[in-house]
This record gives sequence, C-alpha cells and structure tokens, in this order.
Amino acid sequence: MKCAHTHTDPILLLSQNGIRPTKIRKAIVGLLFDGHDKHVSVDDVIGMARASDIKTSVASVYNTLNHFTDAGLLRRITMDGGRTFFDTNLSEHHHYYFEDEERLEDIPQGVMKLQGLPKLPFGRRIKSVGIIIRV
Repeated sequence: MKCAHTHTDPILLLSQNGIRPTKIRKAIVGLLFDGHDKHVSVDDVIGMARASDIKTSVASVYNTLNHFTDAGLLRRITMDGGRTFFDTNLSEHHHYYFEDEERLEDIPQGVMKLQGLPKLPFGRRIKSVGIIIRV
C-alpha cells in the first residue's frame, strides 16, 4: 500500500500541517515519506539517519516523531512492554507483529472482516478498531 504522503516537497508537507520546517524535520520527512508505508521506531529512524549521514540525537528524533503524530502525519502504535512504532499508513488497517523480529507489517485491507462488536457503554462511539496478530 502506498503512503499517504511523499517527500517531493518536505517544506510544503510540514508547512501544510502546521509544523515549522527545521533541518532535522525536513530530513526525517525525506526518510519516512518516500511513497512506501513504513512502521518505524525511534531507533529505526536513528539508524536510517546515520546511514544517510544525517546527524541527530535520540531526543530530536523522538520529539519529531511525536510532533508528526500530533499533527496527523503518523500513527503511533504502542506494543506490550512499551515498544512504540510510528506508522506512515494512516488508513484503517490491521497488523501482524513478528515477535521474534520486533516488526510490524500491514495486513492487506479487505482480508479481515469484523463481526459481533460488543455493545458500547451509553453515549460512547467507536473511534477506530485496530487488531494486531502476533506471530
């Protein structure tokens, strides 16, 4: 599945989402939004940055990914134990989690059908449903 954003113009993407286009933010846009979906951790992005000779810190990457999430550019997925992934695919979809590799992968849309959701408490509505199948 294609990513919702591409980095053809990182400054425009950031500006359109109310994010000041700093050097590190532009660099991270270039790493993440290349037209292909990604599930990345802070450590993954640091590794990608180092491989591309981009100098940054753990704090800068952490803050940038959380800022992108707050702006709606990424979706945060937190696993048991606190491991957090950031997903570039913003559509409603589910995941496989490969425990031995600590890796997420999208389950193709239309493969799973949900039936029999529980009755919600009074006044509540479903925001989203996300299923993670551990393999």
